Amino acid sequence: MAITVLIVDDSQFFCRRVGSILGSADDIKVIGIANNGQEAIDKANKLKPDVITLDVEMPVMDGVTALKQIVKVCDAKILMLSSLTYDNAKITLDALDAGATDFLLKSYESLSNDSDGMVNQLRDKIRELGSTKTRRSYAISPKATASKPKPFPTYKATSSSGSTKYDLVAIGASTGGPVALQKLLIPLPSNFPCPITITQHMPGTFTGAFATRLNNLCQLQVCEAEDGMALKPGHVYIAPGGKQMIFEGRGKSARVRIRPTDARMQFSPSVDISFGSASKVFAGKVLALVLTGMGSDGTDGSKLIKASGGKIWTQNEASCVVYGMPMSVAKAGLSERELSIDQFGSALIQEV
Repeated sequence: MAITVLIVDDSQFFCRRVGSILGSADDIKVIGIANNGQEAIDKANKLKPDVITLDVEMPVMDGVTALKQIVKVCDAKILMLSSLTYDNAKITLDALDAGATDFLLKSYESLSNDSDGMVNQLRDKIRELGSTKTRRSYAISPKATASKPKPFPTYKATSSSGSTKYDLVAIGASTGGPVALQKLLIPLPSNFPCPITITQHMPGTFTGAFATRLNNLCQLQVCEAEDGMALKPGHVYIAPGGKQMIFEGRGKSARVRIRPTDARMQFSPSVDISFGSASKVFAGKVLALVLTGMGSDGTDGSKLIKASGGKIWTQNEASCVVYGMPMSVAKAGLSERELSIDQFGSALIQEV
């Protein structure tokens, strides 16, 4: 059965072009077009599509406002379409918090020029979101994002030397990751005893906005990683989009290195590359977490971490938006624990 799609955008050109791209695929069927937020709510309620492509900026009612109503009347997975600006990145992150499943960069130029990359990416996203293994992102309560939460009980070291089992907690995520990472990081105390790195599939402008957002919500200090940064306990380093994050040095004296990506790499940043580098620099003192996401990025890197003596935890299927990356790691026999996203915070405090 074909995946049904409702296209929502105020641009007639964009609606026609997206409709043509999706309509040419045998397994995708466009069942409606809406040109503003209010019309989108009405058609979502009437047509009940599997997937909705939703523009961020529209007249009458913007995409995020419409989204909050759509999720009340329709179970469709929602793909936000956003241009590559810092302000739109912030709005798109708000949309993910409100229940959008994923986002895709909106490029009129690529669509106009019949860019195979953009065309295939759009179709693949629709197929991904329309699959039975995909769930809508779990919305974050507005109260949870309004201000920093109350501090978690202070971590107390069990060793007078201050040593820990781990020198690094390394996290990899993709579709559904932004919301999952908020749920994971918010419970952690400011004096969490080792650094945390995040490799999230996300474009460059978005990783900076995402780091700022997490820093405002968490007790931990969160930043977009820069080349040469020292890794400090209680700090979180997000790999910049469009580049690769690796590590240099040894153990507690290690530093972040940011490198240009290779055009042949499917993901920039890549979880496999970050995990593989961590396995060499931190040896057996890495705890790696593989969260929700499509595909298998992170599996090869997890093999290297496991071989060096580190540990791997994965997010369970029930709490994933897309049970792809963690499933791949679990099927390879690499995961020591499968946890709900709401269990990671307390489990990390107990483990580390």
